[in-house]
Amino acid sequence: MENLKSTINSTINLIKERIFESDFQLPNIPVATIVIVVLILLFTHILRGLFTSIIIHRLERLTSGTETTHDDEFIRILKQPLGWLIWIGGLWLVHLVVATHLSDTQNQKIPEFLFVSVLFIATYILYRAAPLLGELLAGLAANTETELDDLFVPYFPKLFQIAAILIAAIKASEIVLGASAGALIGLLGGAGVALGLLFKDIVYDWCCTVIIYADGLYKPGDVIVLDGVSGRVKILNIGLRSTRLLITEWGYIKKLPNSKMISGIFANWSDKTGDTVQWGINLNLKIDGISAEQTRRICQAIKENVSSIDGLNKEKILVVFSRLEQNARVIKIRVFVIEPKLYYDVQSNLNLAVLEILENEEINQLHVYLRKELNWLPDTSMN
Repeated sequence: MENLKSTINSTINLIKERIFESDFQLPNIPVATIVIVVLILLFTHILRGLFTSIIIHRLERLTSGTETTHDDEFIRILKQPLGWLIWIGGLWLVHLVVATHLSDTQNQKIPEFLFVSVLFIATYILYRAAPLLGELLAGLAANTETELDDLFVPYFPKLFQIAAILIAAIKASEIVLGASAGALIGLLGGAGVALGLLFKDIVYDWCCTVIIYADGLYKPGDVIVLDGVSGRVKILNIGLRSTRLLITEWGYIKKLPNSKMISGIFANWSDKTGDTVQWGINLNLKIDGISAEQTRRICQAIKENVSSIDGLNKEKILVVFSRLEQNARVIKIRVFVIEPKLYYDVQSNLNLAVLEILENEEINQLHVYLRKELNWLPDTSMN
């Protein structure tokens, strides 16, 4: 037994003397340091295996019991990159161990390399998780009152992916080009300014889209009056750059840039002035040469007949003798339609009711506009 112990002790002392206390170096690194590096790498490999088989496996079991699949997808995306990060952590420990045996340039470059590796892994995770982040943002946007975020949500996944690619490309250019990377970034900035000037109208339309939603100028389904377009216009869809319109008078679809929509809206008929949406109809009836009594009868008859038309707000019917215009008696008629689908029917019935009243009053001619012109004749008295 004593012989066995002495043999073990002598073996340990030999290993200690030959390895840990030896002056032998491999590429300027002592063998003891190399053994520690190997142990760190071995421990890192074991830790990575344990992380994958235990922690990730338990997380997958937990997420499998949830109703949503977003957490399962997120764990699947993180599984491999987290293993890479464990390896980078191990390499960082290795660098701490061998740092005293490396040159200043190597001690400067290795941390930069590790940092860039972590940055690339983060951009990889962002790129892979972009569709998932888009779905999460879509769920959040569905619970908000504004529709502006709903408009931009479909573009978020692409924006996340583009951002990840740009970050990786800029960092890679710094590594490859070194000092020339600043010039490259400046060149890209100049190109961005040039592209901004080239697409300034498109960018302006995007800004106008934000204004449309922020100020609530109109929304899909609204009926508006648009400058330069006859009749009513219905909003079908608000895009990121343009708005699709239905020209109700002709029944065709038209697209207008949002910048023109901001400056071209004359009125929005769908804005509520009270509890319900009301669309107004205004008529000015001009009749020549009738008496005051006949004017009173016509006004009273119009009030009674208009009240029987379906689709009108009975409390907001205005029939008034407003003014005299040359030889004409001007009767102002204003009603509000509470059912947009009945607008044209109400307009037709209102005109027919007025026409019947005029026939009953035996009025066959309304206002006649007399144009007076002065003709200058040559003076012939001197001839």
